[in-house]
Amino acid sequence: MRYVQLRAFHNVAIHGGFSRAAEALSLSQPAISDQVAKLEEEYDVLLFDRHKRRITLTPFAEQLLEITRHLFELEKQARDVLSEKQALRSGTLRIIADSPHHLLHVLKDFKSRYPRIFISLGVGNTDQVVSALNAYQADIGVLGEVPADRQFRVVRLNSTPFVAFVARDYPMEKTHSLTIRQIASHPLVMRETGSKTRQVVERFAASKGVKLPSSIEAEGREAVREIVAAGMGVGFVSSAEFGHDRRLRALNIEGLGQHMDEALICLKNRENSKLIKAFMGLAAPAQAQAQT
Repeated sequence: MRYVQLRAFHNVAIHGGFSRAAEALSLSQPAISDQVAKLEEEYDVLLFDRHKRRITLTPFAEQLLEITRHLFELEKQARDVLSEKQALRSGTLRIIADSPHHLLHVLKDFKSRYPRIFISLGVGNTDQVVSALNAYQADIGVLGEVPADRQFRVVRLNSTPFVAFVARDYPMEKTHSLTIRQIASHPLVMRETGSKTRQVVERFAASKGVKLPSSIEAEGREAVREIVAAGMGVGFVSSAEFGHDRRLRALNIEGLGQHMDEALICLKNRENSKLIKAFMGLAAPAQAQAQT
């Protein structure tokens, strides 16, 4: 087994094909195919099921990929240490957030200090954020439900209450708060099942003996916002994410004392990566200041 063979396998697996792996490594496709074939032959294993133009990983390859993710992440960290002066002058930081609102102040500070760093910002629910970090598809996550798993380093950002919201002209009594039972009498626009907001509101309703049947289920906060703004029902969100949309008005949910505790998280075995360490470090002073 040679390094080049593992590198070829790893890039085919993460990029989803031989031609894309070749582009990523600046090599020819036959060269990549040859390295993977030699690895399969040497150990008498099948790494990819090849069906016409599509490939899928075999169960054995899935196990190997978990190892090579760690291997090449450690290699990247070694390069960062050896080129420390350059580590924060270029590169890409991949962030996935359940909502970008909570990290805007950190993001602004980071970009002012390291303007040449490219930031990729994706959006996902709690399950998607954790999965992306574990799969090394993202460097930093932002989410409201901090995993109990000790493999994550956590820097808390803020804590805000949950609210219901409707369109300004929605036919509802002009009030600042409603009980969960009153809210349940209206059409509800709910997030997908993996949403932290949905889980909290449903648990609270269940504790009051109230069912929350969805009238519409939409994936993503922005989709819910637009549906509610069109007057099609009641949505739920944390107050920090509600923002200042003039089309909408917020309603307090009586008795719901739980807050959305947003935090930055990263894998502990990656926290010393220069980019991750720099970003998490900027959030940590803000956390300390909020606690004083």
